[in-house]
Amino acid sequence: MNINVTYKCLVRMEKEARKPDETDLRIMRELVRNSNRSYRALARGLGMSTTAVIDRIRELERTGRIIGYGARFDYLELGYEFMGLVEINISGKRIIEVEQRIAKLPRVAAVWDTTGEYDSLAVVMCKSRGELSATVKRMLSIDGVEKTNTNVVLNVVKRLTEFDGV
Repeated sequence: MNINVTYKCLVRMEKEARKPDETDLRIMRELVRNSNRSYRALARGLGMSTTAVIDRIRELERTGRIIGYGARFDYLELGYEFMGLVEINISGKRIIEVEQRIAKLPRVAAVWDTTGEYDSLAVVMCKSRGELSATVKRMLSIDGVEKTNTNVVLNVVKRLTEFDGV
């Protein structure tokens, strides 16, 4: 494929993928609050027709702005008393590969590639202090992990799933 054809395709795709307008953002904020409502209930709450809401949600899904739906859990109620934010220093040039290995460990809920003093940040969810200790030690045993610094979560004030800053 020549460069001009590729460029024209990209320009066309960019024009087709319009930026979300205020109505899209209102729909997305409502879905963050409760994605379990019917289209009809969502439309009624927004003062829109059900068809318009369905069309907009399908477009938001098609363009990758909505990437899925799910249930939210109270992990403390499920016994995860020891939550930690583990800062990780990784040596060498295989940072992403090491992060992917960390992400596959049991009890690792999230891994972020970061800037700053540490290369990566992992969120771990454990049911006991021993489980937290074992999880951090497993991270340290991965080739390329140089050191970690663990911050234990005392209280959850706001969850990522509650962010509605769209």
